[in-house]
Amino acid sequence: MFGLGLGLTSLLIVCLLAACIFEFINGFHDTANAVATVIYTNSLKPQIAVIWSGFMNFVGVYVGGIAVAMGIVNLLPISALVDQNIYHSLSMILSLIFTAIIWNLGTWYYGIPCSSTHTLIGSIFGVGLAYSFLPGNTAVALNWLKVQDVGLSLLISPVIGFGLAMGLMVLLKKIIKSKKIFEEPSHKKPPPLWIRSLLILTCTSVSFSHGSNDGQKGIGLMMIILIGIVPGYFALNHQKTPEQLLMKVNSIHQFTNSLEKVSLSDEDKLNVQLINIKLDSLYSYLNGEKEFNHISKEKNFLIRKEILLVSKVATNILSKKIDNSEIRLSKEKRSYLQSEIKDLKGFTEYAIWWVILLISLSLGLGTMIGWKRIVVTVGEKIGKTPLTYAQGASAEIIAAITIASSSFIGLPVSTTHVLSSGVAGVMVEKNGFKNLRKKTVKNILIAWLVTIPVTIILSSGLFLLFRVIFK
Repeated sequence: MFGLGLGLTSLLIVCLLAACIFEFINGFHDTANAVATVIYTNSLKPQIAVIWSGFMNFVGVYVGGIAVAMGIVNLLPISALVDQNIYHSLSMILSLIFTAIIWNLGTWYYGIPCSSTHTLIGSIFGVGLAYSFLPGNTAVALNWLKVQDVGLSLLISPVIGFGLAMGLMVLLKKIIKSKKIFEEPSHKKPPPLWIRSLLILTCTSVSFSHGSNDGQKGIGLMMIILIGIVPGYFALNHQKTPEQLLMKVNSIHQFTNSLEKVSLSDEDKLNVQLINIKLDSLYSYLNGEKEFNHISKEKNFLIRKEILLVSKVATNILSKKIDNSEIRLSKEKRSYLQSEIKDLKGFTEYAIWWVILLISLSLGLGTMIGWKRIVVTVGEKIGKTPLTYAQGASAEIIAAITIASSSFIGLPVSTTHVLSSGVAGVMVEKNGFKNLRKKTVKNILIAWLVTIPVTIILSSGLFLLFRVIFK
């Protein structure tokens, strides 16, 4: 399989199964938040709710794109992702998967709405930091620009969920005259049809949004496994051809050559020169080639490195403010370069259909199991008063919008923390902060604060341990 021996093939299969298990756990750990309000308010029977939510998660993964998935892959630079020693790549992969599974299962067992997103991100950070301290390593082990974006997204999304859910409750009280929606649910009979329809719609939206964001994390994790263990087959998108890449290289080369006539800062002049050097290297690798399968594994890897470097340097140029007095790139030139780089990234940023299918199935099936602990926490243990219909709908509407927006811009967020903070927001709107259960909120905040540090330490330790074992 992929030219690997029996031992490495077995390890590859184990890693892929472990990634599916992680996403399965994510399903009953995180997605339980999506069905919490619809089950708690008796709008749907639990069995129907989890099956429907699982299906919408499946659909969300399939149609949600891969922007978040590639954000996960790009947290680790290629030098850390693909080691010359394949067992070092295995050490990285096994440590981050085992860490994510251990922490997710532990927090689920105690009914704490902990974030699978934080868990996976912390695991990746830990591996990257441990890699940077290895003897003789000179590479930067984490993409710190991407780390900053992800960290900011994870930090502010719960705050947004809290504030907007509180504001939406205030708005609903002003525009909806019926008092029924603000009542506590009856656990013996379903709510009126219009309230029930609203809650089912919000559950559907959160489930779909969760699939389009959290599901992509599983896709990113599986692509890290494939690129790390068999880079010769998965470093590049084999659905495209070397001839197509060569055309793109020539197009960008013509554009960057034209920039010699443009007034640029000294830094950007050097950046343009570096891009041209890397484009020349790509030309030498690709000239005369018809299929990526016919190119050596080592050369596939080198082509990937050059594409990533060209993309990174070009992005640095485009990140400069257009009104900077040292930059003379017109809006048209900037737009053209941005479009060309996006097309170039298509040769390295991709996901295989069977990877998407496996992750979709794992997330959808996981949603149908193990939901009860989290549902009880969200419905009864965040606030001192039971969740009303309006409160549940408000929290889920804001969660769906926040998650969908993050997926659109390619940043991971935590469904758990966005929804939990939304529930906290609507509880505070009703009776102030005294309406929150201190113990539950304390546990959620502790989990929010310690997940990343704990998973960094755990994955770092496992990474170094596996390096010794595989040595």
